[in-house]
Amino acid sequence: MIDARRITVLAGGISAERPVSQASGQGVLAALHNEGYEVELLDPTPDLGALVTALQQSRPDVVFNALHGRFGEDGTIQGVLDWMNIPYTHSGIRASAVAMDKAAARAAFTGAGLPVAEGRVIDIAELRECDPLSGAYVVKPVNEGSSVGVEIVRPGSNRRMEIAHNWQFGNHALVEEFVPGRELTVAVLGDRALTVTDITPSATAPGGFYDFDAKYSAGGSTHALPAQVHPDTFARALELACATHRTLGCRGATRTDFRYDDTAAAGGPGRLVILEINTQPGLTQTSLLPEQAQFCGMSYGALCRWMIENAACRT
Repeated sequence: MIDARRITVLAGGISAERPVSQASGQGVLAALHNEGYEVELLDPTPDLGALVTALQQSRPDVVFNALHGRFGEDGTIQGVLDWMNIPYTHSGIRASAVAMDKAAARAAFTGAGLPVAEGRVIDIAELRECDPLSGAYVVKPVNEGSSVGVEIVRPGSNRRMEIAHNWQFGNHALVEEFVPGRELTVAVLGDRALTVTDITPSATAPGGFYDFDAKYSAGGSTHALPAQVHPDTFARALELACATHRTLGCRGATRTDFRYDDTAAAGGPGRLVILEINTQPGLTQTSLLPEQAQFCGMSYGALCRWMIENAACRT
């Protein structure tokens, strides 16, 4: 474990998830201050040279990476910190890059025999021409987080052309079958899965599912923990969360999201599929990782301290 006193919290940044990162960063800043660390907040701009200069001047013992989205959790900032030999929280370059690329992560999970939904990467032009999958399906950016840009297309909705016309996330998209049922999530600290949370979006959630607003707006969703699901499903979710963490070579804290189809289970365990793994779980007031840690007896401050103590570099 790292013995650190001077901490720089990276938060804000230049991704579509900047507001979430700012909220996470403010929470972490206050918590680490209360834990007795010397802590400062640094908000990266597009000027990479300025960021490197600021880190050279402050030379922290550890960087707490509270950035979300592209450039913050896709291996980019991890590479900079590895180059500068500054230990940082969460996963390293490879795990961060693969997890952020949903197509690459799907390939890794499939290769490891882990369950994912039917799907494929398409050229967004294909969506203008026809439905890429039969039945209801989900359209996702390949490399965004926090449900940014996620859309559900249901049979007869005629929304695919509108989605394709307004697409702002490059020339490709990931399409996956829509799995009915419930949204579950499991946080992992190191090699320990915490618990299973059952997430229910508010009936008034604009997207009708666990989208960006449902995740980060007060009252946007309700979280039931431990989730009241079939015991085999509960155990399987814990097992799979650790498996996704290991498969990508993650470190520190992660959170794996699932769809759980119990609509035709007739009392059985139903079907559990992996949606994605988050290598930089949110640390806002409505975030799931701190909630699960609290349920397991770890305060928000203790959670942040654990991340500092388990920071690493060049791994």
